[in-house]
Amino acid sequence: MPNTIDTLEDDSQVSSVLESDASELLKTGQLDSRFAAPRRKPLPRWVFVGLALVFAATAGLSWWLHARHFESTDDAQIDGHINVVSSRISGTVLYVNPQAENNQYVQAGTLLLELDPNDYQAALDHAKSDLATKEGEARSAGVNVPITNATAFSQLRLAEAAHEEAIAAVDSEEANLATAQHRVQQDEAVYSRAERDRVRWQGLVDGGVVSRSEYDAREAEALADGQQLEADRATVTAEQHKIAQARSLIAQRAAQVESARTAPRQLSDARAKSESSMGQVNQAQADVHIAELNLGYTKIYAPVSGVIGRKTVELGQRIQPGQSLLAIVPVDDIWVTADFKETQLKYMRPRQPVKIHVDTFGRDYQGTVENLPGAAGTLFSLLPPENASGNFVKVVQRLPVRIRFNPDQDPQHLLRPGMSVEPQVTVR
Repeated sequence: MPNTIDTLEDDSQVSSVLESDASELLKTGQLDSRFAAPRRKPLPRWVFVGLALVFAATAGLSWWLHARHFESTDDAQIDGHINVVSSRISGTVLYVNPQAENNQYVQAGTLLLELDPNDYQAALDHAKSDLATKEGEARSAGVNVPITNATAFSQLRLAEAAHEEAIAAVDSEEANLATAQHRVQQDEAVYSRAERDRVRWQGLVDGGVVSRSEYDAREAEALADGQQLEADRATVTAEQHKIAQARSLIAQRAAQVESARTAPRQLSDARAKSESSMGQVNQAQADVHIAELNLGYTKIYAPVSGVIGRKTVELGQRIQPGQSLLAIVPVDDIWVTADFKETQLKYMRPRQPVKIHVDTFGRDYQGTVENLPGAAGTLFSLLPPENASGNFVKVVQRLPVRIRFNPDQDPQHLLRPGMSVEPQVTVR
């Protein structure tokens, strides 16, 4: 029988054979237990616990060293503008663009719908007609200004000249009156002497001293002197009447001068009417402009490029100013609003890089912190929290941080407002 040990190839096989043979000899009692190979003892339990603690500590330290450079949250979503399209005027919908449907993309400036323009065209025509009338009135009022200027001041000069003539006429008549009164005085002296001579000659005739013919000559001379006196007295009376008339004419001419002195006021009134007419022209021009604007408002265009949503307008519908017709979401202008805890903002700053995981597509996008909020979101709520109470409980506040996507990552505009995301901000 060959030796089993000689047939073994390595020490491990020899050791296993010896152990098995020894075990059999011990069981049969042919070998003393003192000469048997010693049995290997198991490792203590604390060794395994220590190894587990070392591994956990190493893993925790590695995670902390990595995680301390980032801040993340799952309370975040994509946001964007929602441009509500409404009408500035009332009217009936005459045309709706077939492309203006929900979930359809439209370019800025695309005609979305058109209102019935007939009423606004008529209003524009009426405004233009009124403008033409006001412009004619303004031209007429403008022409009256130089005419009034020339006429009014000419009348003033004529009235002043007539007043001066009336004053000169009074002076002339007063001179004539003085001459006539002096002549009356002379005539009275001549007549008085002639009358005395006649009386004296009357006595001589009665005494037969002189002839009757000589007396008749004296009497005729006295009679002629008396008639001349009466004529000169009549002249004085006439001159007095002329003076009275001339003074009355002075009063009339003075009134005419006062009336003509209103020429500056008449000119001012004419200019005021001209300016008022120009103001009415400006108002009519503004009415025309408003009518043109209202006519232009009958066509409603897309204010921005984006996807249409919440469309409520239909053909033939009567709409009112300010009524919401549809909304346009510009999908090329989106960002992330992430609500971070206030304890996460210690090292967060604008322009820090962000990795944005979008749940919808299961992929990551790159972005940048655009800005930090001015206050916590609760302060902008309708009913801000009131902490001045006895049962105050401290709650960690969340602040909305705006994160902007880096450009050229979404050429097909797959990202839409409202999608849930998980941003991770590199803060160190």
